[in-house]
Amino acid sequence: MKRSTERFLTTHTGSLPRPEDLIRMMYAREEGVPVDPVALSKRVASAVEEVVRKQAEAGVDVVNDGEMTKPSYATYIKDRLSGFGGTGNTFVYQDLVAFPNLAKRVFGDPGRSRRKTPACNAAIGVRDPQAAKTDVDHLQAAFDNVKAQEMFLTAASPGVVSLFFRNEHYPSEEAYIFAIADAMRHEYETIAGAGIVLQIDCPDLGMGRHIQYANLNLAEWRMKAQLHVEALNHAVANIPPERLRMHLCWGNYEGPHHCDVALADVIDIVFRARPSAIAIEASNPRHAHEWTLFEKVKLPDGKMLIPGVIESKSNFIEHPELVAQRIGRYAKLVGRENVMAGSDCGFGTWVGQAAVDPDVVWAKMAAMAEGARIASREFWR
Repeated sequence: MKRSTERFLTTHTGSLPRPEDLIRMMYAREEGVPVDPVALSKRVASAVEEVVRKQAEAGVDVVNDGEMTKPSYATYIKDRLSGFGGTGNTFVYQDLVAFPNLAKRVFGDPGRSRRKTPACNAAIGVRDPQAAKTDVDHLQAAFDNVKAQEMFLTAASPGVVSLFFRNEHYPSEEAYIFAIADAMRHEYETIAGAGIVLQIDCPDLGMGRHIQYANLNLAEWRMKAQLHVEALNHAVANIPPERLRMHLCWGNYEGPHHCDVALADVIDIVFRARPSAIAIEASNPRHAHEWTLFEKVKLPDGKMLIPGVIESKSNFIEHPELVAQRIGRYAKLVGRENVMAGSDCGFGTWVGQAAVDPDVVWAKMAAMAEGARIASREFWR
């Protein structure tokens, strides 16, 4: 994995705006409307080419496919793994309970309202072993045509799969999450084996606290989080830590987030995960203050941080000087080579999600790149 050795590198969390015609095709597929698979495959390939080019043009150093193949960062696994055919899941967001009108708006999002989360009702296995290889091929072809530093691809963590897809088959939670880990190992190793950095998306270690385990006290929840990390480590045991990064997230929705677990209450468990890089929300109003945690907590040797320096739910374009300040705060605490600039979360978490105007997304990315250049001038004089 590239590090910031000569200047601050930039990346993002994973999902990016999808073209309107691809959105319509994926809506149709999710709703069971027949879609020509050849036409869909060609459009996905061209969309990946477009989104990689836009990242490079905006000044992003470590680029990905924008998750063009996926209906969402987590629910895509129902199309790649077998064993998911039960009844759909329902979710209670604790921070939205006191705000029912806002809850209607959040759950009425065109993408979120279409998501499919069938429960696990049979043994889990790999149903589509070619899917991850197709993602790899699309990204590699697009990457060859741009000037960027490195590629990454995202994949759902075992824990976040267990969050979205209820267990109706396995005898225990532990058996279920390790079965997921065994099945996801194929996708993980396909990506890493192609020489692409693998990002494991782990909202279960943040958002899971107030959705999946809201009935538990903090100590009990920490035990669950540790189990999730153990399953993740099991799944990526054959991949070198320096080829891995993970994303910690409290939910990419515009809500109060006053029930979010503090980073301080989970960071020690996150550090036990094998990935060497940790992407965190660091600019939204609920988590922007948590940079001070690293005044007291030492970043373990070999680890690096990817703090979000642009926010993923606001159409404000961050001033490059603010971006530079955010980067600098972390660099002064953990070392410049241990910091890469990123986004708080994705800009297309669900197909059709449009909290941030697509054109604004690229302007925000450009502001991030300019801010990284400003910060680099301070730290590499």
